[in-house]
Amino acid sequence: MGESRHQLFQQFTASQWTGFRKGVEKEGLRVDRNGFIAQTPHPRTLGAALTHPRITTDYSEALLELITPVFDTTRGMLDSLRDIHRFVQINLGDEVFWAPSMPCELDGDESIPIAEYGTANIGRLKHVYRQGLAVRYGRMMQSIAGAHYNLSLPDSFWSLWQHAVGDQQSLQDFKSDQYFWLIRNFRRRSWLLMLLFGASPALDASFVAGVRHDLARFSDDTRYGRHATSLRMGDLGYHNNAQASLNICFNELKTYTDTLFRAIHTPWPPYEEIGIQRDGEFIQINTSVLQIENEYYSAVRPKRTTAPQEKPIQALESRGVEYIEVRCLDLDPFSPVGVNESQIDFLDLFLMDCLLSDSPRIDDDECDRLDDNYQDVVARGRDPELTLCRAGEPVAVSDAATAVLDRLEPLAEQLDGWNRDDTYRRALNDQRAKLADPLQVPSARVLEAMESSGMGHREWGLEISRRHQQTLRNEGLPDELMAEFKQMSEASLSEQAAMEQSDNQPFDEFLEQYRRS
Repeated sequence: MGESRHQLFQQFTASQWTGFRKGVEKEGLRVDRNGFIAQTPHPRTLGAALTHPRITTDYSEALLELITPVFDTTRGMLDSLRDIHRFVQINLGDEVFWAPSMPCELDGDESIPIAEYGTANIGRLKHVYRQGLAVRYGRMMQSIAGAHYNLSLPDSFWSLWQHAVGDQQSLQDFKSDQYFWLIRNFRRRSWLLMLLFGASPALDASFVAGVRHDLARFSDDTRYGRHATSLRMGDLGYHNNAQASLNICFNELKTYTDTLFRAIHTPWPPYEEIGIQRDGEFIQINTSVLQIENEYYSAVRPKRTTAPQEKPIQALESRGVEYIEVRCLDLDPFSPVGVNESQIDFLDLFLMDCLLSDSPRIDDDECDRLDDNYQDVVARGRDPELTLCRAGEPVAVSDAATAVLDRLEPLAEQLDGWNRDDTYRRALNDQRAKLADPLQVPSARVLEAMESSGMGHREWGLEISRRHQQTLRNEGLPDELMAEFKQMSEASLSEQAAMEQSDNQPFDEFLEQYRRS
């Protein structure tokens, strides 16, 4: 019997290990001084959301998205994220950057302004796509915020790894296969991330006004799940009945891209009833199951940087998988930047083990079981009676979690030995502490913080958001960094203006060309 992948990796040397490449995209709502979603335009001092490399918006004009460059250290990435936060906080005036994942006070769909990106065709396309999300799913779930963690390994590693496992494909195809190998195991274990990092057990009552739900009453303005870890990832958050038919379990690149391609070109009757235009204005890109690839909601995605006007499917098919995007992370409301160092280091360890462990293809039955495990932890992860299905047998969630952490110990020791520190063992021990004391998981800490302060979600969220704002404003930015951010903002505004000036193609022609491409 051949050596396991872990054994092959143990034969690497410290000089052969070049570490991880990582970046983060962090979302968050702008809110007014009373904790209501901001109705103001994207601040001009933050530049143009269409073209700024670090500061943009997601669904809503009020939903900021901050993007770091790629780094090879956790500390470098978090320092960059903190710098971007400082610049944003300094330029928000009397508005506040909302810390929790679940939104502030809302007043129905109309209170959530859809993001605007100017009059250039690509900007109008981005707006129409968001209009499509609004007519398909409503705007409420588009006001939720999270953090996306992007991770890759350098080609120097992949070349050595390909030789170690004896693969004869092109390096591009090998990397894509290996990233899907990792993703399959991520699907098997992603429930653990919801237990360890889920931080949205409660929400503002305005979010569920007029909606049937089974949440309990926490206070007059707050509802919560008694054992929930992440309402953001549950039935009230990101879900889509039309997409359930896609049945994507991430076995290989070709089936993944083929399935998405079919979804973008398969009409969906309810969306056909809505139509593409209303009162002469475009309200959807198309009437298919998906308007574009990014409409597909999933906890993880294979990604490839796209060229201008290139679609994600085209980029993946022509150049293969470049990195993976972990999308299931709630914001850490206790961190001024929404993520923390121990969490990122643990994710690196967790994802590397997903690559090094056996990863058979996922059949339909296993796919259903994995979805059930994930949703059970999202809805009831803190229930001491909860069991998960593992190898066809029920296992207590605490035992299942301990088993995953135990298998990470040798890898943590190996990486720390190469790095001559205790980074990964410390991150692993931080997660063990949560299992030893369930009151330390973020979802429990959020409920305890609200209860001890006598505040509901709205009041507590505003209080902790103001505290983070004051911390970051007090830290300030060095003059050279402030000048650099101001220059980026000004350059992005100029770039958008130039695009709008040179864009002479009628939008309906541009949209039709986009659909055909």
